[in-house]
Formats: sequence, C-alpha cells, structure tokens
Amino acid sequence: MTAAPVWSVDPRTGKQREQVAVEATADEVDSVVRAAHAARGALAERAVRAALLRRAAELLDEAGDAVIEAADAETALGPGRLTGELGRTTYQLRSFADLVEEGGFLDVRIDHADPGLTPPRPDLRRYKIPLGPVAVYSASNFPLAFSVPGGDTASALAAGCPVVVKAHPDHPATSELCAALLRRAAAEVGLPEGVLNLVHGFQAGIDLVRHPLITAAGFTGSVRGGRALYDAAAARPHPIPFHGELGSLNPVVITEAAAGERAEQIGAGLAGAMTLGVGQFCVKPGLVLAPGGEVGDRLLTSLTAAVSDTEAGVLLDQRMREAFLDGVRTRAELPDVEAPVTPGAGGEHTVSAGFLAVPAARLASEGPHDLLLEECFGPVTVVARYTDEAEIGAVLARLPGNLSATLQLGAAESAGTDDEGRGARLLAEVTPLAGRVVVNGWPTGVAVAPAQHHGGPYPATTSTSTSVGGTAVERWLRPVAYQDAPAALLPPELREDNPLGLPRRVDDRAEGA
Repeated sequence: MTAAPVWSVDPRTGKQREQVAVEATADEVDSVVRAAHAARGALAERAVRAALLRRAAELLDEAGDAVIEAADAETALGPGRLTGELGRTTYQLRSFADLVEEGGFLDVRIDHADPGLTPPRPDLRRYKIPLGPVAVYSASNFPLAFSVPGGDTASALAAGCPVVVKAHPDHPATSELCAALLRRAAAEVGLPEGVLNLVHGFQAGIDLVRHPLITAAGFTGSVRGGRALYDAAAARPHPIPFHGELGSLNPVVITEAAAGERAEQIGAGLAGAMTLGVGQFCVKPGLVLAPGGEVGDRLLTSLTAAVSDTEAGVLLDQRMREAFLDGVRTRAELPDVEAPVTPGAGGEHTVSAGFLAVPAARLASEGPHDLLLEECFGPVTVVARYTDEAEIGAVLARLPGNLSATLQLGAAESAGTDDEGRGARLLAEVTPLAGRVVVNGWPTGVAVAPAQHHGGPYPATTSTSTSVGGTAVERWLRPVAYQDAPAALLPPELREDNPLGLPRRVDDRAEGA
C-alpha cells in the first residue's frame, strides 16, 4: 500500500503548495519511538540538555526568516505575529535551559535516619527522574510555540525525555524545518538525532499514543480529538499520563461599575482580544457577561464600532472556516439572539468578525441556548446581558472548566472598598472555573514565567498541570525515593556532599538555611 502524501496548503487560496512528507506507517512509528527510547541515556546529563536547548534556540533565531516565511505560507498568521511567536519560542527554550542548570525542578529531599522518632525513621532520599519517551501533538494555531519546537517539546527535553512529535497537518513544512533544526542542534552538542523525532498522519498519532514505549503525551487541540487520544492513553494495558489542552470559553464578567467608568475602553479592549489572530487563540474571550441598561448599551456601542473596523481574515484551514460559519449561523438562529455585528464569510477564503448578544436569563438554565456556552473557534464572542448579580451567578454556575476567567471591575471594587465587596466575591466565584484569573485586563497573551499557569478544570485540560512556565517540566517526571541506600550506590543528586551543587531540602529545611 502506497503511503499517503502530506501536502503543505496555502490557506489564503486553498491550493496545495508542495508535498513535504508522507504519512508514517505503523512500522515507521515503531522505529522512531524505539530510536527515542534508545536515546534516553544520552539525555542523562543536565549540562548536555541545557546545551541542546540553547543551541536549538540559536539555530531557530539564525533561520528566523525562513521559519517565519514557511509558517506564514501555511497559516496566514502574518510575519508580525509569527516574529513574536518565534521570539516566544526561543525564549522558552532558553528559560528551560536555565531551569535545567539550576536544578531545583528535581525537588531533591533528604531525611536523615533518626531512630529516636516514633516510629523510627530510616534514611530517605528523594528526587525526580524522567519518565521516558514523550509524544507531543502539535497545535494548529501556534506553529512554533505550541508545536515542534514549542513548550511541550522544550519541557520534555529539559526533563530528560526524548520526544516524538506528531506534526499538525496545517503546517507540515514548518514542522519539518523546525525538526531539522532541533536535530541539528542535537548533533552539534553530541546527542543522537533520536532525541527528537517527527511523524505525520492521523493514524500515526493514534499509533503513537498506543505505543508501549511512549510514557506520556502532551496535546493541544480540540475537545473531540484530545478526548479520543486521552481515552486511548487510558485504555492501554499500561495507562500513561495525557496532558491535553482541549477547549475553553474563557468567560469575562464586566460589572456595572466598570462599564459605567470605562465602557468605551472595555468595548475596544474586548474587540481586540476576541479578534486577535482572527479569533484563533485558545484564551479568546468567548462569553461576556455585561450589564443591561444605559452603561451596557454604551459598552456595546463601543464594541460594535471596534469590531466593525476589523478587517476580514484567513482561518488556519478550510475545515475551520466551514465550522466557524456553521457555528455562528446556528447560534444566530436561536431565539432572542441578536447580531449587532454579524460574523460570517468575508470572502471566498476569509471570515469577518462579529458578536452575538443574548439575555443572560436564556443561559441560566438548560435549553437550546446551551450551544452559546460552547467554544466557537474564530472571531466571534457572545455577550450575555444580565439584569442583576443573581443572573451572573446562575450563568457562571453552568460553565465547564476554562483556561482563564476575566473580571472587569470598577475602581472601588478593585480596591475592595465598595460597600458590597463585589470584587472579592466575584473573584471567589470565578476561581473554581479557571486556571488563570485576570483582573482588569484581557486573557490573550500568556506570559512565559515561573508563576504562570496555563491549564484549568476539564475540558480546558485533562490534568492539573500547566503547559506554559517552568513548572511545565513536572509533567514528564516522576519521584523516586531511596531508603537506606549505601552512599556509594546513590546517584550524585542525592549524595551527602552535594557534588552537583543542587538546591535541596535536608531534614525538612532548605540546605544552608
């Protein structure tokens, strides 16, 4: 049977650009996974891992023009957006290199033997070790930062895990280019190319998560696709962790006080957030609870003007365009739903931004309007007009898990000086819904920082972990403790003299404190 070709497609025209690969067969998936498995030992040294990550960042920067050109040709995201994404990608790689060198992520803990305790305590020494080969499933909307050289790959390599990436069909040429650069970086620092592998094809993705030598997986994509892979990971004879980012509505609550103080500013900011990247951000605000009355009308007037000024844009592929058009059409046909700015087709290959408005009461109980509580990928949001705070609570109580939740508060509410304590109350109400709570800002833009959390209750993610920030490395590690192990047999990380200079906790205190 002839392997199916993998084509690079221009989303601006819908035409095939070039054949860049063929879909991997089951035997080829097995071969690359076994190569990754064989490369585990080569990643044992932290210094080598740090060198790999830094060299990968350097090579991506050096090839920046070619990488951006390839990604733009396949995604239509534009050189400006992609230049920023490349900078984010290389920053992530360097940040994980710093993390590897510092070594705190190993979470080294030593408790010396104490026979005087009840019960007596043996000598215990604990740290974290890499799981093994990791499967990474690339995202459609971030061809760099959440794909081949992205955060899942960088964090897995930082942990000491070889990676097999399943390329996204929307940007196969970009994936091949980036994979070649990462393999070159591996070779230049003395590592086998098997530390980074790439496969194409739907079936290859299924074969990958089922392979017995794959020890964990990271996914960014749709609820349907992610859940299918999650179930496959759980159904294996030996289930593995599956860290999936699946979908998010990212609710926004705008208080009456906030709208009264800055309706025009909030309307313009919301328009920018919901149309950024043609609405193809995983943290796009998809549901907005806004007040009725005069202040709410002012906000909608501002939102209408700003969204109307937004140019039509190209979605990542024709399938997404069709899903967007069908989704907004079906939603707009629901009773009491209005379209102050009608989202829809902007041209043969483009879509125009818009938003829908509905009374919040329609969303407060189960019914056909539940469709408005589901993510619609693209430049559209739903504005639910509430009449009192009880309606806000009723709608929030019906929402699934989210990556983010945003509050737009008035000055007194933000300062905690309003008579009703509304700011603190709303903060407490949205916290169970999301992994990141934004106050008086917008959720688009996820900073790469140690304190960042990019995750949330299901279906936002399938685990409690983050895919952005230094703690993303924890997904690919497991703890192991040694009890009364002879000093000569201990790994260097756990030896008494701390030859690697690692930060450690000894007898439940920071060493040196």
